[in-house]
Amino acid sequence: MHITWNRYRLPGSSLLLLLLAGCVPPQPTSSSAGATQQATAPALPAAASPQAAKPTAPPPLTQQQQRVRQLIGQVEDAYAKGVAAYHKGQLLEAKTEFDRAVDLMLASGIDIKGDSQLQDEFDRVVDGVNALEMEALKQGNGFVPKEEPTPADVASDVNFTVDPNVVAKAREDLATTKSDLPLMVNDYVAGYINFFASSQRGHNTLLHSFERAGRYKAMIQRVMAEEGVPQDLIYLAVAESGFNPRAVNRGSGAGGMWQFMPHGNYGLVRNAYVDERFDPEKSTRAYARYMKFIYNQLGDWYLSMAGYDWGSGNVQRAVQKTGYADFWELYRRNNLPVETKNYVPEILAAIIIANHPTQYGFDDVTLDPPVLTDTVTINYSVDLRLVSDLVNAPVDELMALNPSLLRMITPPDTSFDLHLPAGTATLFTQRVAVVPESRRNAWRYHRVAADDTLASVAHSYRVQVAELAEANQLGGSDSLQGVEALVIPVAPVAAPSAHTLLYTARKGDTLVTIADRFGVSLTQLRSWNKIAGIKVAPGRRLHVAEPARVSRTAGSHRHKTAATAEGAEPSRASGGHRRRTTTTAPKAHETASAKGSGAKSAARATANQGGEPAASKKRAQTHKAASGAKNHPAQKPAAHEKSSRKKQK
Repeated sequence: MHITWNRYRLPGSSLLLLLLAGCVPPQPTSSSAGATQQATAPALPAAASPQAAKPTAPPPLTQQQQRVRQLIGQVEDAYAKGVAAYHKGQLLEAKTEFDRAVDLMLASGIDIKGDSQLQDEFDRVVDGVNALEMEALKQGNGFVPKEEPTPADVASDVNFTVDPNVVAKAREDLATTKSDLPLMVNDYVAGYINFFASSQRGHNTLLHSFERAGRYKAMIQRVMAEEGVPQDLIYLAVAESGFNPRAVNRGSGAGGMWQFMPHGNYGLVRNAYVDERFDPEKSTRAYARYMKFIYNQLGDWYLSMAGYDWGSGNVQRAVQKTGYADFWELYRRNNLPVETKNYVPEILAAIIIANHPTQYGFDDVTLDPPVLTDTVTINYSVDLRLVSDLVNAPVDELMALNPSLLRMITPPDTSFDLHLPAGTATLFTQRVAVVPESRRNAWRYHRVAADDTLASVAHSYRVQVAELAEANQLGGSDSLQGVEALVIPVAPVAAPSAHTLLYTARKGDTLVTIADRFGVSLTQLRSWNKIAGIKVAPGRRLHVAEPARVSRTAGSHRHKTAATAEGAEPSRASGGHRRRTTTTAPKAHETASAKGSGAKSAARATANQGGEPAASKKRAQTHKAASGAKNHPAQKPAAHEKSSRKKQK
């Protein structure tokens, strides 16, 4: 993909001169009779004085202009490295450089919206990154490297040989296999058992799938039990994704552990912020309900597996055409597509091997340990970088724990189950309470160190000392002795000024007129400033946005605050509902939070406090409907047609 780098930089004056040069009318010729052409060269104009000929020196750049120029140079360098990495197929490296390019601007402390040159640069970089990510999504899962193949992928083009010894052994093992599915062994199943047990490629692929299953096995078994479907249906994930919750099929767009299609009513929310196909628990529940729905139609678990792959309607038509409601009969009569014919026996083979791993050479399976997580249901938008600050966990770990998130922020105007590292829910609830709810999608949180000052912290986050002090209800010269933490007033680029926090009342003002001026309610204004009635004295400074609650250690009496960071009651917005569940992610990194990390292809939406506000009501309604579905029988979803997509791989 070619990206035009200088589309906003063509000098307007040069373009104008080029246009004028092509439009100058010819000089009229003299019509005087007998006029003779001048034979000598025209006289040269008088030489200009040295003072007049000397070009005027351009005015020196201001300090602000120098900063902007230097910043744009750094941004261009990071963006160029990202583009180069993208074209080399190094998607993670490209994402890192794109993140750095946007971070440089967002963390610069310069008002991007107030500088036209910087605004153009920001728009150009974000547009370029978005374009590249859209192109990457067409080929895979955005800026994510190609995932390893599933057992179904590696076995799709294998010609199986049936070993009578394998058939005999599998039938012997079947007699001692405990399963809630009606298992059987025939030549087709034995062929897959032989491939997975005897070939290195088949063995390694199934081994990795089994190992990864450890992350989600307990959760899947619990959901299966709650939904009343056979436990061994867990092994459809072997064929679908190898238990990878972020798997995406390039050809069809099917995604998640259970490979749901982008369309269809499965009770999973999909919008600009989240795609619940990638949520391990919610997608598992949708899968269990869908399998139950298909079984109620077809009355046979083998046919139901085939229906999950090919579409229940297609299976029903095959049954009607042949008169046989039996998978193996449809197989023998060649009334199923090749992919679906292979789909059921490879799952049965995986079930038998999983129940007898040692007999088939899988005694080296070490299940990945499940990770206990805390889940807090929130109903506001919060940036994962702020969450990282609050719970002392790397952003990458939080992204792994919340694979359904498409952006660095949770969706606004609807509830979201935020997964946190185990044991951090209380810490998150207490600390997030000090950050105004409306600022949680931008502001940061800083634990005060012994040698910190307002000036040093402001410099670290590239904010003004006065803004930092005002956000924390401190004086500009105050010491941080006894202060446990500070909120950092980082503003979304296109949002109203984040430091319009205090207003000095003027003569004639009332609380009603002030509330109207700043777009807040009278009740909020009274609560924030502890005022009754509507009168306010001229000169009084009022909070016109929700104030932060700065925490201090015991014994510190200056600048009393409403609550402490460690002991505050959770605010209503913090979400009192929380539960402990089991899921997993890549092993947690025991490192400090990396400030400024994270995906920035959606930076414009982040800068605009979430973007797409017109759709927020619709998103909320969609989420409500999806949540309600949990307590009702599954509605008829669109056909889960996947045979076409695997052919496109």
